[in-house]
Amino acid sequence: MDIDFAQKQDGSVSRDTWDPEHDDTLVCLDVHQETHDVKSFTFASPQGKRFSFDGGQYFLFDFPIGDDAEARCYSISSSPHRSNAFTVTVKRVVNGRISNWLHDNMQSGMTVKAQGPLGYFVCPRVAAPKLLLLSGGSGITPVMSILRGLADRCEPADIVFLHAARSPVDLIFRNELSCLAARMKGLRLQFLPESVDGEPHWPGLTGRISPEFLKLAVPDIAERTVMCCGPAPFMAAARSITAQLGVPQGSYIEESFDAAIIEEPAAIGEATMPNKVFQVEFAKQSKKIAVADDQTVLSCAKKSGVRLPSSCSNGVCGTCKSKLVSGAVDMNHNGGIRQREIDAGLFLPCCSKPLSDLVIDR
Repeated sequence: MDIDFAQKQDGSVSRDTWDPEHDDTLVCLDVHQETHDVKSFTFASPQGKRFSFDGGQYFLFDFPIGDDAEARCYSISSSPHRSNAFTVTVKRVVNGRISNWLHDNMQSGMTVKAQGPLGYFVCPRVAAPKLLLLSGGSGITPVMSILRGLADRCEPADIVFLHAARSPVDLIFRNELSCLAARMKGLRLQFLPESVDGEPHWPGLTGRISPEFLKLAVPDIAERTVMCCGPAPFMAAARSITAQLGVPQGSYIEESFDAAIIEEPAAIGEATMPNKVFQVEFAKQSKKIAVADDQTVLSCAKKSGVRLPSSCSNGVCGTCKSKLVSGAVDMNHNGGIRQREIDAGLFLPCCSKPLSDLVIDR
């Protein structure tokens, strides 16, 4: 597909900025094999619009699979200072419907709908940041975007980049990271494969992150801002270990698209008012459930076995976006839905509490 760049009289190219409120179509420019089961997909605006995002943010994609679009969040892995396009990096997951479809079908020239950039996993805006960028597996993508951005800015920084993977052959961006470490004077690179499968001559340490390893690899860890992304067990271990090693809670930042739904119980002895209970109908599934006015639609739907796509569970990603056929809700979102979508009758069940009986097109 040709990308339409407007031409000025002086021959230079004029590019408007991507507007998250109105723009939603991307064209794939390139597909690149990173490792045996990881590919990077580069997207641009068909109109040549430039993107404004921070390293660590993500896009919510709607992929045309089957009768309905399937929504998934993918972190940007490219530098925010290369704004003509952006890249997401996706690992093929066994039985993963979306990742397998992307690896098998997405090609240069194909278009896809997407919303973004979204998310708050971004580097603190301080001069000469002192960071530990800590990642496991495909969680490397947002911290790679942060590192690439810092490299492009050519500003002083003190960075330890520590990446854990199953084996050396699973180390995503391995060669590029080695090149960046040779070029960036303030960057120290640490790889930690769990085993040496595929590369028995691996020269470094192996295993999983532990207090002993982090004390050895990052002796001044308590002085650093830690930005962590990876599978839930990896992040749970990182959260515990870094706290044990003296990292203040405010200096530990993590990214997760699998946030837990937390129901806050009333405090002991606290007086509670009787709740109103409403009927919520999921039209396509022919299911009706009861939802109290202090409960979110998504939390009750999950408990009742209603099938709803979801990811962040706190109004950020927009994965659960649904059509409200009738009724009213109190929605407290965090950027996962546009005003024009709200005006069109869409809402986010994860952060919406019923104000009346509801009928939802799900």
